[in-house]
Amino acid sequence: MKITVVSDTHGDFETLYQIVTRNTDSDLFIHLGDGEREFYDVRSAFYDKAFIFIKGNNDWEDYPQCLVTELGGKKFYLCHGHRFDRMRLKEYLSATAVTNGCDTALFGHTHVPVNEYVNGVLLFNPGSAVLPRGGNAPTYGIITVSDDGITKAVHKEIKV
Repeated sequence: MKITVVSDTHGDFETLYQIVTRNTDSDLFIHLGDGEREFYDVRSAFYDKAFIFIKGNNDWEDYPQCLVTELGGKKFYLCHGHRFDRMRLKEYLSATAVTNGCDTALFGHTHVPVNEYVNGVLLFNPGSAVLPRGGNAPTYGIITVSDDGITKAVHKEIKV
């Protein structure tokens, strides 16, 4: 299973559209918040694709703020991340994932890419597709899940 993960597109329809267009072989597209307007439009343009949206701190519609879901036989905890203390974000995310029986936590909000294990939990932030912080390039993520578990979690730079 190939999953494309984006976050923090903040109104940039074109960038989100390009990401989906370049990854039409993905089984699922996950947007981790702060981009509900362009998410709605892109989802309508790719009506035959599967999408999940998580509500961020700049979104107003009635989307879930967090979600526990099984993807490719693995349990994922999805959130935007703004409800966690920034100073202990990774610790809280890994604990929340474990409490919910998940081995992976996907989050956004910080606009900084993360791909690391904390307390046995894969924490993955795709970074921001349009407003990166910390000197990073604009990025999104690709997660590949096989029958044996997560085989690959990588960041992709957005080429303009």
